Parts: sequence; C-alpha cells; structure tokens
Amino acid sequence: MLLRISVLLLFLVQQNLYSQDNLSTLTLPEALNENANAVVRLDEKIIKISSKKSMTIETKRIVTILNEYGMGYIDAAEFFDNSTRIKSIEAIIYNSFGKEIKKIKKKDFKERSVSQGSIITDNRLLYLDYTPVQYPFTVVFTSETESSNTAFIPRWMPMEGWYVSTEKATIRITSDSDLGFKYKTYNFDEGVLNTTEKGNTLTLSVENLPAYRHETYSPSLYKIFPNVLFGLTTFNLEGVEGEAINWESFGTWMYNNLLTGTDELPKETVTKIQELTASASTPLEKAKIVYEYMQSKTRYISIQLGIGGWKPMLAKDVDRLGYGDCKALTNYTKALLNAAGVEAYYAVIYGDRGKRDIIEDFVSMQGNHVILAVPDNNELVWLECTSQQLPFGFQGNFTDDRSALLVKPEKSCLVRTSVYNAKNNTQFATGEYSITSDGAIAGSIKITSAGLQYNDKYSYATTSPDDLDKMYKNRFSNVNNLKLKKAEVKNEIDKHEFIEDIAIEADGYANKSGNRILFEINVFNQSSVVPQRYRDRKLPMEIRTGFYDTDEVTIQLPEGFTIEAKPDDVTITDKFGEYKTEYTIVEPNKMLYKRSLIINDGLYETADYENYRLFREKIARNDNAKVVLVKN
Repeated sequence: MLLRISVLLLFLVQQNLYSQDNLSTLTLPEALNENANAVVRLDEKIIKISSKKSMTIETKRIVTILNEYGMGYIDAAEFFDNSTRIKSIEAIIYNSFGKEIKKIKKKDFKERSVSQGSIITDNRLLYLDYTPVQYPFTVVFTSETESSNTAFIPRWMPMEGWYVSTEKATIRITSDSDLGFKYKTYNFDEGVLNTTEKGNTLTLSVENLPAYRHETYSPSLYKIFPNVLFGLTTFNLEGVEGEAINWESFGTWMYNNLLTGTDELPKETVTKIQELTASASTPLEKAKIVYEYMQSKTRYISIQLGIGGWKPMLAKDVDRLGYGDCKALTNYTKALLNAAGVEAYYAVIYGDRGKRDIIEDFVSMQGNHVILAVPDNNELVWLECTSQQLPFGFQGNFTDDRSALLVKPEKSCLVRTSVYNAKNNTQFATGEYSITSDGAIAGSIKITSAGLQYNDKYSYATTSPDDLDKMYKNRFSNVNNLKLKKAEVKNEIDKHEFIEDIAIEADGYANKSGNRILFEINVFNQSSVVPQRYRDRKLPMEIRTGFYDTDEVTIQLPEGFTIEAKPDDVTITDKFGEYKTEYTIVEPNKMLYKRSLIINDGLYETADYENYRLFREKIARNDNAKVVLVKN
C-alpha cells in the first residue's frame, strides 16, 4: 500500500514538473520570441452546434506575456447577455519558471458593459483584471459558454495581431448536418494550415507562427493575416430563424424580419415632412431637406439590446426620444423619406477608416454599421445618418469605396459605395508672400479642399480660434517665429468644399549671409513625409487614400536684390504618383512658384516599398529647395 502511494505521489510530482516545464518561458523557441511582446502557447476552441438554437464554445488559452506591451493579448474574457451564458470561467497565473502564483475563479472576474459608450445595452463582459508583479508571466485561461444564437460563429485568427507569435492554435467545430455548416479560409501560405474533416466535425490547426512587427503603410490585418470565416446556412438570431443562401434572399430575410413594422411615424411628423418638402421639385431636393431635418432633431447613441444589436428601434420612438444608434437613425431617416415620397434603401456595411468589404462569396451576418442609399437616376446617393455635421450626400472615409448590402423587400444585392480617388481628394491653393531685405516674411494663402481632404478639415469650422491658432502654427512649423494674422475658415456644405483663408508673418524667415539672402521657396505646403527605412521589409504596402495638391504662389522679392540661384524645374513620375515644380521669374523682383503632387492609392508589393520611400524622399528634398538672392 505504501509503495502504491509513493508511486502515485511520484507520478503526480512528475506531472506537475512536466506542466511547469511546459509553461516555463525558458522553453520558448527563440523564433517565437523575435519581434514578440506576447506568445500564444496554445489557443484551443471546441465549438458544438447541436441545433439552430444551441451552440457551446469551450476555450483553453495559454499565453505568455513578455512585457507590458503584450498585456492586450491576455484575452481572458467572455461576453454574455440574455441569449448567452457563461457556464464556467477560470484563470491561473504562472511565473517565468512555470510555477503557479495565483488562481482566479469566476467570482473574482470583473464585469462591465461591452460598449463603454453604449447608453442602452444588455451585452456584458466578464474579464480578468490582473496587474503583474513582474514579466514574463503566463496565463492559462479556460471557459465554456452556451448560446441560443447561431448567426455568429467566431472568426478564427490564429495570428492575432502585431508583435504576437503563436506556438499552437486549433479550432474544432461539430455541427448538425441539417444546418449547412460552411467555412472559407483566407491568407494562408501553402502548408501552414492543417485541415481534418471527419463526419460533421472540422478541425483546423497551425503551429509556430512567428510574430510580425507593424510596418509603415502595412495593410489592415484582415487583408494579410490568415483567418477563417464560419457560418450556417440556417441559423437563429435572438429567436428569429434565418437562412443565408445568397445575398438576394438573405437581404429579403433581413428586410422582413428586422425592418418590417419598424417605420411607422406619428401623423404629425408625416404632415410636417410633407409640408417641409412641398416646394422641392426633385426627389433629391426632398431628400436633402429630410436629411438636414433629421440631423437637427436627433443625436447618436449606441443601443445593444437583444436583437437590437441588429433590429432598429421603432421610428416613432426615435421621433419621440430624439436619439438612436446607426440602425435606428438610418431607419428613421428612411421612414421620413418615405413620408416625403422618396425611395431609400437600408444598407449594411463595415464602417472603418481602413476599407473593409462585406465578403461577396460568403453569405453570412457581416458588417458593423448601416447607412442609407437614395437612388438618383442610375446612381446612389449615400447618407451617413449618425453625424450632425456631414453634408448631404458626402460619405467620408468611414464608409467609402467598399461593398454594402442593400436591404430590399426583393432583389437585395451587394453594391459599391462612393469611390474617392486621388483626383477627387483635392487641395488647391493660391497665394502670395513677400521677403524683406532683413529676411522677414509676410503673406497669405487661400486653400480649397474637396473629397477626403474636405473630410479631414470640415470640423475646423467649429474649432475655437485658440485651437485654430495652434493647429496652423503646427501645420506651418517650417516657418520660425510665425504669427498668424488671419485664420478664416468656411464650410461650403452644399459644394462639399472647405475654404481656408490664412495670413501670416514672421521675422527672420530668410537667412542673411553678408550681401546674400537664402530662403525656402515652398512656405505653405512643404511635405516632410519620408517613410521609415526597413532593411528587410516583410509586408506589402497600402496607400489607403490618394490625393491631388496644387499650389500657385507669387513671391515678391526685396528691392535692391536679384536672383543669384534658383532651383531647376522638376518632374518626378512613378507608379505611386507625380510631382512637379516650376519656378518662373515674371519680373526682376517677382517669382511665380507652381507645385503639383498626386499620390495614387492602392495595394503595392513588398518590393515597391523602398521605391516609394525614395519617391517621397525626393519630394521632401525638393520641397525644401532654396532661392539665393544677392544684393545689387
């Protein structure tokens, strides 16, 4: 008996030592430490979908946090609401040698609302709030959740972000064969993904994925990191059964189950809208009146209550309360337009400054935002209903150039939103300045911006004078001792243009040396952007927004001086764009400086990055070009 107990104790000690050795940071492969702030030792998910209304997810996650910058990858948390409950949750903390130092039970996890900015929500988060004593340390996290919602099966991203490596990640999904389980993989290099399909069970796994550092102009994670989408052909969303076969029928399902019956308005509001739009001669004029009425009457808040995560508030409630989320405000505007006799479509989209498409060949619940589309002949005019400032028909960079699902009673479809290319995103500047014999400068510039350059600036119209002063001094930081004499801004809402009228002066702008004066000719629009150099860049590059700038500036030179040296005219052309400058002596004491720069947006190969860096370096060098004056 004693021998048996001794053997058992030895076995348990060996098991414990083995566990400690496994969790010791000393055993981490060097390749996984490189560029890493955290290492995911194991991320294992087991998902069982037994019916349209039953999905359980078991998670085991072991992650080593190497330093404070890796804390965001602990990811020891679970969401819950009226449809999802947390059956179990636990975390154990180990030191760098793999020795247990703390155990956190369910009752010790913290709880908060999922969206800190959400006023109305029943979505909650149970999360580990741990302050480390020292680094590195390891967290072993386990949980099990159960949900009646099967519309969303978590996307699998075995590479979770920048500066984190993955030793092993695996996901196993078992589903009822009648539900039409489907999946699609993206961005996996050949031989990386291990796939096993057996009966109704799919198992995917990867091992030893190194960490990637973030590189300037890197594309978004979804475009380059491996990930897998999962879905069901038939599913349940908060008690509503649905089908995801094709986008046309899926959009019809959304219309019938999420929108129908939500657009009723009070009779007084219908009458008011009809009176407001009575004199408008076209549907688009009516739409503009309605949109501006909506902006003046409502404000945005986040609402996440049950199916309210997808189903909008009733239009009559928005009318009464004066607030709503993107779904509610979009649906409310649609109802107002309907009262005015104007057709409009509810559109589901991904709202993000990094362009992200609804994936066309994978029909499922996608998107995180909704906007409104108003047909105008063969075009669609897009309305962002959550902003009180955006002009009618202007999208901006939160929803531009990406696919959206038009939700209709029939013939729903994917369409592309407005595209702002380089020639649409303009900044046209005309101005003048004078240089005195003691090197002082005084001048003015008028700048008109459109497209996404308008998007960058329209908020200036509500900026305080003090903040404008700081902003322009920072913008013209190439001018030492700058004094802002005038800063008048105007938002031309109907034209989608922003006007800046600026006047400056500064002592000592030009350098004096004996009987010569030296100064930089480009005062108002110097580009100092030179991307970082990488010895061994790994990732492709993406220029997300193209633009087109032109400048035309007249320079008055001091009396008694002539031009001894001026830059040569320059033209630099590449696949990334074109840069041109012209320097013309129009009178003995007057020069005309012309500059244009176009940058083309797009996704470029890794090898293109260094050429782009050199292209921007040449531009920065030429923007710093100088004129030399000599005294007669």
